[in-house]
Amino acid sequence: MSAPQRPESAPELPQTFVPAEVEGTLYERWVERGYFTPSGKPDATPYSIVIPPPNVTGSLHVGHALDHTIQDVLVRRRRMQGFDALWLPGMDHAGIATQNVVERELAKEGLSRHDLGREAFVERVWRWKAESGGKILGQMRRLGDSVDWTRERFTMDEGLSRAVGTMFKQLYEDGLIYRAERIINWCPRCLTALSDIEVEHSDDDGELVSIRYGEGDNALVVATTRAETMLGDTAVAVHPDDERYTHLVGTEVELPLTGRRIPVVADEHVDPAFGTGAVKVTPAHDPNDFEIGRRHDLPSLVVMDEHGVITAHGPFQGLDRFEARPAVVAALRADGRIEREVRPYRHAVGHCQRCDTVVEPRVSLQWFVKVEPLASAASEAVRSGRITIHPPELAKRYFSWVDNMHDWCISRQLWWGHRIPVHYGPNGEVVCVGPDEQPPSGPGWTQDEDVLDTWFSSGLWPISTLGWPAQTPDLARYYPTSVLVTGYDILFFWVVRMAMFGLYAMKDRGPADSVPFREIVLHGMVRDAHGKKMSKSFGNVVDPLDWIDRYGADATRFTLARGANPGSDVPITEEWAQGSRNFATKLWNASRFALMNGASAALPVPPAERLSSADRWILSRLHTVIAEVDASYDGYEFAKACETIQAFAWGEFCDWYVELAKTSLTAGGDAAQATRAVLGHVLDRLLRLLHPVMPFVTEELWLALTQGGIDGVDGIDGVDVEAAAGAERSLVVAAWPAPEQAYADPAAEAEIAALQRLVTEVRRFRSDQGLRPGQRVPARLVGIEAGVLAAHEPAIRTLLRLEEAGPDFTASASLPVGDVRVELDTAGTIDVAAERRRLEKDLGNARKDRDQAQRKLGNAEFLAKAPQPVVDKVNRQYATAEADIARLEAQLAALPAG
Repeated sequence: MSAPQRPESAPELPQTFVPAEVEGTLYERWVERGYFTPSGKPDATPYSIVIPPPNVTGSLHVGHALDHTIQDVLVRRRRMQGFDALWLPGMDHAGIATQNVVERELAKEGLSRHDLGREAFVERVWRWKAESGGKILGQMRRLGDSVDWTRERFTMDEGLSRAVGTMFKQLYEDGLIYRAERIINWCPRCLTALSDIEVEHSDDDGELVSIRYGEGDNALVVATTRAETMLGDTAVAVHPDDERYTHLVGTEVELPLTGRRIPVVADEHVDPAFGTGAVKVTPAHDPNDFEIGRRHDLPSLVVMDEHGVITAHGPFQGLDRFEARPAVVAALRADGRIEREVRPYRHAVGHCQRCDTVVEPRVSLQWFVKVEPLASAASEAVRSGRITIHPPELAKRYFSWVDNMHDWCISRQLWWGHRIPVHYGPNGEVVCVGPDEQPPSGPGWTQDEDVLDTWFSSGLWPISTLGWPAQTPDLARYYPTSVLVTGYDILFFWVVRMAMFGLYAMKDRGPADSVPFREIVLHGMVRDAHGKKMSKSFGNVVDPLDWIDRYGADATRFTLARGANPGSDVPITEEWAQGSRNFATKLWNASRFALMNGASAALPVPPAERLSSADRWILSRLHTVIAEVDASYDGYEFAKACETIQAFAWGEFCDWYVELAKTSLTAGGDAAQATRAVLGHVLDRLLRLLHPVMPFVTEELWLALTQGGIDGVDGIDGVDVEAAAGAERSLVVAAWPAPEQAYADPAAEAEIAALQRLVTEVRRFRSDQGLRPGQRVPARLVGIEAGVLAAHEPAIRTLLRLEEAGPDFTASASLPVGDVRVELDTAGTIDVAAERRRLEKDLGNARKDRDQAQRKLGNAEFLAKAPQPVVDKVNRQYATAEADIARLEAQLAALPAG
């Protein structure tokens, strides 16, 4: 069969798709034409997502790439569906991270922030942001984020700072913000309180030391990994029901090395089954001990300063905590107080996320939010269904956190951030100043030195970015936002805070419209193919920018999306990225073939009676796939949607329909014209369907398919060229494909399924017989003329490299497939004896596998005791072996005699 001829008017695509040559140009064209800016049309349903704001110090890591890809898929699809879609971008000022960056720059100059002073230092940080910050914004463009850059926000910009000040003032006046001494996470290097999310725990080697307090029958033994803190002990606690210590509760024991006497108290927090059942209580340096101290009115003795240096009077004063630890143990040992030492002792230790310093729990005067009423509202919003969590099983995690929240420490001992708007007067006055109020002035008035936790401003993100506290048109139209996409790892820290603040600030809107988002989609962590967490120490970290350089943004996005389902971790490998690039290449080549042969989206699809069964089959399958993809996206099953699209595009359209289309294109006439129309229709819908995940290659192909196609169909009956030329000029704003039931054709699907079975079985037979893929073999298709495959004989012969049987044809092999028997003359093409030996060996192994499985399935004891998954596996092994036996016996029967 000769190759189809390319119509003179057909557009020509480059032979290969080079992402780097088109991605940047396409993206800037989209931005310049305003495609990412919502229309604001009153008849369009609003759809909005606010981006989880990346840190101004950050760069695009693989977690960002996953998060942004998922959001972009949602927004691009909704935009194509006609929604008034807004994806609002921005950055977080990242208080401690940004201050550390600028302080390191100053250190290179031999300066500290104190040398500059607060005002000059903050100016230096703003200068750094302007010159070096926000690198990630450019990287978002490379990934293809379809965010509305005209609405870009920053948590320290004027509008968001106003929102922060307003929220603080409202919470303060409602009695929900207070100042108190509490135990907090403290970084001795950064010299600031830390939120829980700014503390990273790792298993470190330490020492567990058991110390004897008291003597004789009144002695108690306690164990600690922080021996230096015993200098601040103010009690020993035991469980109230622990009979070993009942006689000691209410008495005192002597604290070693200090000469102080401390009480023995009974507290239900103590686990009597852990260790000796007695614990030392250091309220100023341990969060659990702090609570015990509050319950029993114990004093809090601070024994180290903000730098982690011991301040307790005595021989250890002035030592760093890690110098004091072995010194205290040595002194206890010398005093005969050490009962046991375990080293190394592996235990969880908190580290500062920014500088890796070991965090020190420390009593400190800080500002707190009273969370109980706010958290209760956030809990009720999910329980009532006003906020839906995907997947629903993660709602338990949400409730476990929000229903047990402690008051939130919101003050940080930094200079970069939103300064706490509280002023102190010379006579003890305390005044909270709102954004529109003048601060008190005069001698002795000072403003609080601390700034707010970064999570305070990011908790306001859904309302502040839309203009709150002003009642802006954006706030009225796009709040509540439609969906929040984020990793389950920050469900507690960020999502809960947004829910609390949104419900509190927008309560006047009523229950249904006060929520900050209607749905929460939680994805998992990106992991390697073995499920291992990505870590530099493991050498398995993926840099998405490297993948974009090597494979293109489309391949990077598809690799991430094909592993993403709600709540599940996302496994990826470089081989999958290569496979995604190959998928883009496959689609490019198929589209290039279609365009070279006159395919056009402007050509109307003829009535079914004028179409071949292959045409009707691919149309039927396409519209089934559209419905399946819609269902997957609506359920946030991104992996399933990608798998469905890829299986159709590669496995059905490229590998089957394009090959079958060559027959009609070569024949010419009405059949060829119908196939061009079907090719154009399927490609058009397929590219639209794939666009949200792979926006660049689909845009390039679709523009060629539509513009080039329009240029080439002038004068064809039924085509309104003028109307077609005025159609959408970008997939970004093209209409999302809708499934059309009229194309459903079960008969055509059954017919092509029969063809596929025939071709697949003969291909397998050829491979098993050792025939080369391109080797042509004489063959007879007996019975094909009487069945549904009669019209497909030319295509079947082309696909299988089968020559017509000549007058001297002698069948040396016969293969029955359905109603057709394929007879082949393989004489001289294979070593029959060697092939028979190979097949007989494989048949023997298959029979052995079958018999082994059969014995297990016939064993009542095995069936009674084995777990169901094991029984299911054996059943599958049996079925596979049976199928292999049938196949191998048929192949042996088909071999020539001899």
